[in-house]
Amino acid sequence: MERRAVDHPRARRPQPRAAEDGAARRPRLPSPAARPPAAPPCRGAGRALRRGGGARHPRRARRPARARHAASQPHLCLHQPGHPRAHRGRAGRGRRPAARRAGVTAELRARRRLFAALVAFVALLLLDLGLRVLSPGGWTAWEVLLLLCLAANAPWLGLAAATGLLGAARRLRGEGALPPPAPPRLRTLLAVCVRDEDPAAVLPPLARLLDGLVARGHGALFAIAILSDTADPRRAGAEAAAVRCLAKAYPPGSVLHRRRCENAGYKAGNVMDFLDHHAAGFDLMLLLDADSEMTPDAVLRMVAAMEAEPQLAILQSTIAGRPAAAPFGRLFGAGHRPGSLTWAVGQDWWQGAEGPYWGHNALLRIAPFRRHCRLPILPDGAHILSHDHVEAARLHAAGWSVRVRADPSPDGTGSRESHPPNLPEYLVRDRRWAAGNLQYRHLLRDPSLGALGRFQMLQAILHYVLGPLWFAMLPLAALNAATDGEGTPRGTLVALLVLGYATVHLPRLAGHAVALVQGAGLPYLRTALAESLFLLLLDTIIAFDKTLTVLAHALGLRRGTWVAQHRAERRVSWGEAASLLWPHTAAGLAILALLAASGSAFAVLAGLPAVAGLLLAIPFCVLTAAPDAG
Repeated sequence: MERRAVDHPRARRPQPRAAEDGAARRPRLPSPAARPPAAPPCRGAGRALRRGGGARHPRRARRPARARHAASQPHLCLHQPGHPRAHRGRAGRGRRPAARRAGVTAELRARRRLFAALVAFVALLLLDLGLRVLSPGGWTAWEVLLLLCLAANAPWLGLAAATGLLGAARRLRGEGALPPPAPPRLRTLLAVCVRDEDPAAVLPPLARLLDGLVARGHGALFAIAILSDTADPRRAGAEAAAVRCLAKAYPPGSVLHRRRCENAGYKAGNVMDFLDHHAAGFDLMLLLDADSEMTPDAVLRMVAAMEAEPQLAILQSTIAGRPAAAPFGRLFGAGHRPGSLTWAVGQDWWQGAEGPYWGHNALLRIAPFRRHCRLPILPDGAHILSHDHVEAARLHAAGWSVRVRADPSPDGTGSRESHPPNLPEYLVRDRRWAAGNLQYRHLLRDPSLGALGRFQMLQAILHYVLGPLWFAMLPLAALNAATDGEGTPRGTLVALLVLGYATVHLPRLAGHAVALVQGAGLPYLRTALAESLFLLLLDTIIAFDKTLTVLAHALGLRRGTWVAQHRAERRVSWGEAASLLWPHTAAGLAILALLAASGSAFAVLAGLPAVAGLLLAIPFCVLTAAPDAG
């Protein structure tokens, strides 16, 4: 991932400010040699362009050849004349920051030292309890392995706990949220990436968003863009027809649709291709997934934040779940929103302008994103699958800011997505994410990436690599109990188990506590308790599945591929659940047998909360998927 010297913030002289509004002038785009070639047109796309029209720019003859070529790409379907390309870009398109890592102040460095101290304190407390539990009566081989597994996980448990504590404190003080909405000045694309999606599910949320912006008097500054990688010709035809129908309801240039013939570079390639060839005249891009939904107020808040901070390249919003009928999506979302809010606000306290990017429900400043976020091919010849952390790290290194801000809407409707509708779809998504995260091992020593960005990628790797060591503590404890469990101090063991659970889930638990302090009533408490029981069962299933996934990657096997998500709720049959989860159930039975062999009722009771999820994996899968379940 070689970075050109001219792209370094110190390699260029500062740009003069624009006289009209104080925003910076548009930075120079990469040379044509640095840009990818135009995508080949799809068959029949030229006819679609001619039907859709598209006003000829009056000064087109004087534009550079590259710009003329991009403007005339036949695979861009302009369904109305007067494409926004005819408008000149506003000021504030993205100024190169004056210095590398400009957002890392002395105050932020002090915060990071304090955060590291808090993480170390929690990690050492866990290790101290572990030593007190395992050391009495001498050391067995199982106890040594248990301590090593705990030591490997302790720093990351400490990080979760520290982030949760800081996030809760900041949320109680009203910090970390998006600013109030303000009249926008920059032109913004409302872009969604689709691949074999149902237009009836994708387009209505976009229409509601644009309608809301029009109703607030800002419709002229926003346009919908459909970035299609749909491969099936039948689906592609239905998609194009649905977009044409949508475009009829809006002024010329308000709806754009581009379909690629080849899914080169996956989603990251889709986005960059569109920005290279079809985003002229726009300053910002709100990047959405096919299941994303955002409100006009949330979008206006994000645009206001970008306008207030010219060196901000990506603004990521926190994301809640869309309403779900089945218990899986409903209970998963009940814990996800308070946990992710608390995590994001706590993380922002010590990461500052070097925050993460989650790939959707985020606002991108087009100029720096185009310049710095072209992804390389990995040493093994593969494309980068999980692009978001890499793009954020490249922007960190170039001196641009990446921030996460909390959606301030009380019910979480400002920024939403669909959670997996059932356990099989959750596991498929988790295996897909594992494939992407484990690729980051190729990039950890890349000097073109920011140090904190590489740390975030290390976190993403360890989220999966530590899974086997986290799960291994359960069978190791059962083996230790079955062979030589006498002398274990029970009170200290219970304290260690409680503290371990609390550290893992502290962002979520603290999020529930914040909601209750801020006035959430008894119904919320009942939902939080039900969600906690749900997650207690789900945790061990996920941990065992992560173990299988990591081992499969280590052995060169593949557990799942990068396929489209199935978001519709459906029932899961007993046969499907059994074929998927029989290894989990078998592991649970083996661990329970070892605990029972110890002859200690205490050992069985202490291990039962963790083993229950494996034993009940099949009925859990079936019952939580039913859309009409309570």
